Order: sequence, then structure tokens, then C-alpha cells
Amino acid sequence: MSVSMKDLDPAFQGAGQKAYSGLEIWRIENFRPVPIPKSAYGKFFMGDSYVVLKTTALKSGALRHDIHYWLGKDTSQDEAGAAAIKTVELDAVLGGRAVQYREVQGHETEKFLSYFKPCIIPQEGGVASGFKHAEAEEHQTRLFVCKGKHVVHVKEIPFARSSLSHDDIFILDTKSKIFQFNGSNSSIQERAKALEVVQYIKDTYHDGKCEVAAVEDGKLMADADTGEFWGFFGGFAPLPRKTASNDDKAFDSESTKLLCVEKGQAEPVEADSLTRELLLTNKCYILDCGLEIFVWMGRNTSLDERKSASGAVEELIRASDRQKAHIIRLIEGFETVMFRSKFESWPQASELAVSDDGRGKVAALLKRQGINVKGLVKDAPVKEEPQSYLDHTGNLQVWRVNGDAQILLTASDQSKFYSGDCYILQYSYSGDEKEEHIIGTWFGKQSIEEERASATSLASKMVESLKYTPVQARFYEEKEPIQFYTIFQSLIVFKGGLSTGYKTYVAEKEIPDDTYREDGVALFRLQGSGPDNMQAIQVETAASSLNSSYCYILHSESTVFTWSGNHTNAADQELMERMLDLIKPNIQTKPQKEGSESELFWELLGGKSEYSSNKLARVAESDPHLFTCNFSKGMNNMAEPGNLKVTEIHSFTQDDLMTEDMFILDCRSEVFVWIGKQVDAKNRIHALTIGQKFIEHDFLLEKISPEAPLFIIMEGSEPPFFTRFFAWDSSKFAMHGNSFQRKLSIVKNGGTTAGVDKPKRRPAPSYGGRSSVPDSKSGRSRSMSFSPDRVRVRGRSPAFNALAAAFENSNSRNQSTPPPTVRKIYPKSVTPDSAKLPAKSTAISTLTSSFEKAPPPARGSLIPRSVKGQEATKEQPDTNSKEISLKNNIESLTITEDSKEGEADDDDGLPTYPYERLRINSEDPVAEIDVTKREAYLSSEEFREKFSMTKNAFLKLPKWKQNKLKMAVQLF
Repeated sequence: MSVSMKDLDPAFQGAGQKAYSGLEIWRIENFRPVPIPKSAYGKFFMGDSYVVLKTTALKSGALRHDIHYWLGKDTSQDEAGAAAIKTVELDAVLGGRAVQYREVQGHETEKFLSYFKPCIIPQEGGVASGFKHAEAEEHQTRLFVCKGKHVVHVKEIPFARSSLSHDDIFILDTKSKIFQFNGSNSSIQERAKALEVVQYIKDTYHDGKCEVAAVEDGKLMADADTGEFWGFFGGFAPLPRKTASNDDKAFDSESTKLLCVEKGQAEPVEADSLTRELLLTNKCYILDCGLEIFVWMGRNTSLDERKSASGAVEELIRASDRQKAHIIRLIEGFETVMFRSKFESWPQASELAVSDDGRGKVAALLKRQGINVKGLVKDAPVKEEPQSYLDHTGNLQVWRVNGDAQILLTASDQSKFYSGDCYILQYSYSGDEKEEHIIGTWFGKQSIEEERASATSLASKMVESLKYTPVQARFYEEKEPIQFYTIFQSLIVFKGGLSTGYKTYVAEKEIPDDTYREDGVALFRLQGSGPDNMQAIQVETAASSLNSSYCYILHSESTVFTWSGNHTNAADQELMERMLDLIKPNIQTKPQKEGSESELFWELLGGKSEYSSNKLARVAESDPHLFTCNFSKGMNNMAEPGNLKVTEIHSFTQDDLMTEDMFILDCRSEVFVWIGKQVDAKNRIHALTIGQKFIEHDFLLEKISPEAPLFIIMEGSEPPFFTRFFAWDSSKFAMHGNSFQRKLSIVKNGGTTAGVDKPKRRPAPSYGGRSSVPDSKSGRSRSMSFSPDRVRVRGRSPAFNALAAAFENSNSRNQSTPPPTVRKIYPKSVTPDSAKLPAKSTAISTLTSSFEKAPPPARGSLIPRSVKGQEATKEQPDTNSKEISLKNNIESLTITEDSKEGEADDDDGLPTYPYERLRINSEDPVAEIDVTKREAYLSSEEFREKFSMTKNAFLKLPKWKQNKLKMAVQLF
């Protein structure tokens, strides 16, 4: 697209350049865009037209732009046309990549209304006729009708009994009280959403000082509020049946039509079916779908051609009397999912690079004109390690599925999986208010369908026995999320299987049984990020299985090789040493470096061959999308699922999760199904099927893997790795009643969650108990290198592990690594609030000082993480007797390391340093700090000064947003 500066309105200079700018709004005045102050955002006048830009920072580092032009019902046709043209100009300023929407008062898209939650209430007047100042006038009694379950369309209607009906929600705003009248045919969800409008009216027009009353349709005048409400209408009388109005009549659309715009005229395109090949890059097209009309603009079209296409579609809706139709304009390469779904075939193609080039040219053009273009070009994505957001000190039980039975594994075997088997795991950990549980299934790549179905059924029964409170998870081999690895910490996946079903299958199919044997030849790829996340995966014993980015263990009956790729580092080799202790302890290894391997090494692999050097790519987490779902069962077979219909909820918050509904949260790398407490039990049992259907349908056309991790979450038992997508308030889901009753309680109590019953902590259930007897084969002769995290033995509290670490003998550690330190900046990867550490109490000070005076007793090798503290009783009777005697007194406490002399402790127990010493390019940098969390060492005052928020607010942000903010202040 060719761009000339004279074609771009100067009012748009700098628009959409800041990743966190959010909304920018211009009003059309004398056919020119004029920016309005942020204090007026959400206030629209019926006689005006507006241009609204929404800028969103994506995890990929790019900025997404959505442009809406809003037309008041009394705006002139000339102003409406100017708004449409200016929208095209604004898109040109942004580099030609924005999606553009036409919004008509009273018929706005849900996406547009989501920017102004809970609602917009347009006011009379406009810039041409002069604005009314409602605050100077006497309060007038008004009647509003509300429609919508997720976003609310609010419309002021005549204050008369005839305006009421059984189908909708009505709000009567009087001087001293606001009434909500709930039509008998309205849903609970609609009533709850309308209460958000009541709260908005109360805060906006009554300064939060008025009464609120709910009136039920059909309820006789038994209470004062009902009588008072009907008194405004001259007394109670039955409501007539509602007749269809123009607003309720849908446009009777014919089949979807494709038209090509030539010289301002739309001509039909003749084709048997809609395919991507019909759209030429040097032309503009109109896709007419009735009340939804798309304008597609090729990348090589001019600005004048795009304006001409906008004029053609406006003429089309005028000629067909569809003034309320939604017009959506798209640029080639940035088509929406809805548009692409209209075509029978739409190839996946990477066109972003070309569009970025075009965007860069626009940026260069603007820069030559002296315009600041910072933020216009795509930022580099922030690289970050995935976080589990899960406490890794809980209790774990694992069962292997054998036919219809489940076999409990011992503690030493529960981290050893076979690719031909299926497993069930139960992980219990301490939540904020109660014991939380995850019950999951793991399907090996070689496992059979019958045992997968059996594992699912057995796990579902376990979840049902606990009244659906546990999170139910489904994992596939090679598609496991970080939470799975955090639970197991160290995991070995062997080839083959042990179950009867697997053995029978390979025998019937005459497939070689390649089940792992300790005395056979086996090759393991090692992966992970640290002691709490390391895996050994058995791969084909061939040179082609090697990869320069990984370390490997190759063993035969009596020989063990370790192989380090040229792209590995010290941390990778550290993991290799740890995994050796689990796979082949007590055997001398023969280290091999890539490029200098021995002949015997290649002989065991069957000879040399080419192999990869690129690290295996895992599915990256994308920006989350929330959907509400409607799931109908099959008519002939009640147990079989029918059609799944989903609706996306834009700009979602926790308040969008209604207790009567089921929702799906999709972030591509994982899918969550959230179930409200008041969802019917018959529908609840289909949650796994709903999640799988969603994945199969791939509603976002993102090529999601059919084996993506799937989590089923019950209201009130949300894990931290789900709540991180929201600004979470757990007390909202601890309230009684349905969505409307809860919201009414909040509105009547000044916006607070009153009457919340806190659930009591309950002990973790047991299905057969977890073995605490170590396997005799799991002993190790070599000492393992130590990391700070390894002092936290699973099953104990953090405080107990901190004190137990005082007994560790530094002489027994590998001297190549530093001794452990108790202090952790964020001690648990749970909710951000839990990252704050309390100050050390007097009792703990006394206990720790006694440890410092006396040297700790000597001990042998360290206890592996998979072995409990009580498993080492025979080795260390003195140490464990001290631990046991102290456990009951100190288990619930947390200690922090003493600050060095001269350092001030901040609220979180860490020493504080000036910002100038913490920034990455400091001339006087601080030594011995965690450089990945420099911000944690700022004082509270300096933190607020640099980030414009508190530390707690910062911790609630997603990690990628934290990193962006830290980069801006040179702390990352």
C-alpha cells in the first residue's frame, strides 16, 4: 500500500505506539478526528460519531490493533462517512494491519462493549447541538432495558408500564432507589450481569449513595420494594405478551456472497465454493453474510482503493436496509478466525514477515516527517522459562493401569514410566485455605486404547469420590506441561510396557517387544531446567537420535557412556550427573564429547549418521481466550455428546465465570474446562468430552494438538496455574447462592463480598497409602551436587525443611557447587501473595541460634528427592530424631536468612539496595543477588516510584508482562 503524509490525519500521529496504551478515542468534529480526554472514555453522545482504537500487547511481542467507529443514532450521514474514512487512515498510520469494526448505537459488538464494562449509556445531544450537562439538572426517573449474558446492551426506553415485558431485565432509576425488575423468562446469568449495570448507575449518578431493590416478575405485592416499584406505574397489573419489535427481527440472509470492488462498484464473484485462492492481493472484496459483512483488502491495494471499498459497503447496507449490520474490515494476512471459517479451505501461511516489512516502511515514512515512531515496529518476544505456579512440596501417589485394575507403585518406582502403559497420579498440596488435589492420567505413546479408557474411568471415579473438588488432568507423553514435571521433579520414561494389555497387543500384532531391560542397550535423552524439573527419555538406540543441544546416557550391560552435545552447558551436564544416580548408580562412566567419540560408542549405536542440532520445540503459551460453551447430548444415545457451541468472551475477568455455566480457557499449550458449582451433575460428567471436542474442533484455527494437556477445574478449587490468568479473589466463589444472589449481596453491601464462609482445611485422602520403603537398588555411591532447592523435601513444610538443612554436612557435598542457602526470594511458586515472607519470630531465632553454635553431625550421601525424610531413619537416627522432635512445633513456620550487617530488611525479608546499584548497566553493581529478580531488592518506596504499582500488584501480573516492565526500567 502506497502512503502519502497528506493522506494521513495529523490527529493520529503517535496512535497505538505504546504497548500499554489500551484505549484511544477520537470524536468526529467538523469531519476531523479530535482526541477526547481519558476522563470522558465510555461517555458517548447520540448525536456524534467516534473512532476507538484498542491496542493490545501480545506474548509474541507484536501489538494487535482493533479499530471501531461508533455511530450514534442521531449522528449525520456525513459524520458517519467521515468516521469510516478516518478509520482507514488510522489503519494506514498503524501499518495496515488493524481489524476495523462498524458499531451502531444499540447494536454494538460484544468485543466493543467489553472495553467499557459493565456498559455504555449514550447521552442525548452532541458536539453540533451542544452537550447536555446532566449533573446540573434535577434527577429524572428513567427506565432502562438490559439484554445480554456476557456483556450488557443497555437502552433507555419510555417510562411506562407498556415498556415492561416478561423476557428482559429492566432497571428503574429513581431519585432515592434503583429497582431491578427481572422478567420471568430471563436467565439467572442475565439478571446477575444487569446488577453490574445497577452498580454502575449507583456509582455514576448517585455517588454510591442510594438503595437497591430486586423485584421479581409475577411476584405479588407482598413486600415493600415490590409495592413501591409498581407504585411508580400506577399499581400492579399483569404484563401483556410482548410483540416483536424491529430490534428483534433478524435479517433473512441468503447464502453467503462474495463481491469484488472495482472502481467503487461491487460486482459478484462467480464460484462453486469459497476458497482462499479467490482473493487477489491487488483487489478489495466484500463477503456478505447478512447481518455480518466483511471487507477484505489486499495488501497491494492503495489507500484510495480501500476508502472506495468502505464506501461501497456503506452503499450496500443502505440499499438493502441493513443499517444495523456489523461491518468488519480486514487486511490481507490479518484475517479473523470468523472470516477464515467462512471459507471451505484456508491454508496456513506465514505472511507476517511481509506485513512487518510494510509496517516498517510506514514507520520510516513517519520518522522522516519528524514523528516519534517508538513502539510502531514489532518488539522482539520476551524469552522466558515456563513456570509451574504449583507448590512442589506436596504428596504424590502413582498407579499403573493393568486392564481394569490399578496397581500402586512404590516411592522408588513412581517416577519411572513406560511408554506402553497408562498411569494415574494423585498429587495433594496445601492451598491457601484447604488441601488441594490433582488427579491425572498419563498416556504413553505406545499404550493401547482400552487401557487409556480404563485409566480415564478409574481417575473419574476417584474425582467423583471426592465430590469433584480435585483438578482432573489428562496428559500425553511428549506433550506434558510444566506442572506435570514439577509434580514428579525427576522422571524416567522407558520404552515398552509392563501391562498385560500391552504385552497381549504386541504378541497379537507380532511386534517386537522393546521393553527396557537393565542389562540391555539403551539410550536416554536428558532434558529439564533444574533439580525440580529433569527427565530422562529413552529413545531409539541409533545415532540419528542424538541432538547437539542435549546430553545423553548410553549403556549396555556393563558399560555406561555419557555424551554431551556441543550446544549444552554446565547446567545440562549437572542434570546428567543427577540422572545417572537414578538410571545407573555405582558404575564408572565413560564421558564422550561431541566430535571426539570412541569407536565403541558408535558401535553400540549401530554406526554414525546425521542428527539434529536444534533443541526440540515445545508448544508456546499463547494469549488466553475464554469461551462459554453449550453442550447438548445426542438425541438417540444420552451418554454420547452432541454439538458443542462456544462463544468467546472478550476482555474477560473473574466475574465472567458464572456458577451456572461451564467455560473453556484456551492458551494453546493447555486447555482448561471450568465448571460452576450449580452446573447440572448430568452435564458435569461430560467435562472431559467437552474439552476434547473443543480441542478437536480447533475453534481458533491455531492447529492445537489433539494431545494438548487438558485440565478440568471445579469452582472453588482453582489451582494457581489457572487463577494466574485473572485478578483473582477467592472469596467471590466462597459465597452461597446463584450468580444473581451473590451479585445482589455484593451490590447491597457496598461492593464487598459479605457473608463468606471460609472452607476448612481437610487432610489429604489416601488410596492405599504411599510406600515409604526405598528400593534396595536405588542406593547411590556418588554424592550428588547440591542446589538451594534440594533442601525442600517433598511432604514437609518449607519451615521444617529450612531447619533440617541446618543438619546438612557440607563435607558430604560435591565441593564443586556452593552450599545450600535457605533463603528464597519467592519460596513457593503458588499465588503471588504467598511470596511475602513473615519476619522471623523469637522462637525460631532461638532454634536457629542453637544450630549455629553446635556443628551439625556428619552424614553420608544426601537423600534423593524421591525418598521421604522418614526413609533415611536407619542412616541418620540422630538427625531424624531431632527433626521429628521439632516437627510439630515448627512445621507451620517460615524462616528467613539473617540480613548482613548494615543492610536494611524490606517487607519481604530481603536486603534492599538502591536502584542505581541494581540496574543492569550499573557502574557499582551489587554482588551475590539473584539477577533474574533484581526488582525484589528495591525498597517498597522505590519500587512504587519505578513501576507505578506495589510489589503485590506487580506479582499478580503474568511473567511476560513483568519482564516487559523490568526491561523498561533496566532491571531485566
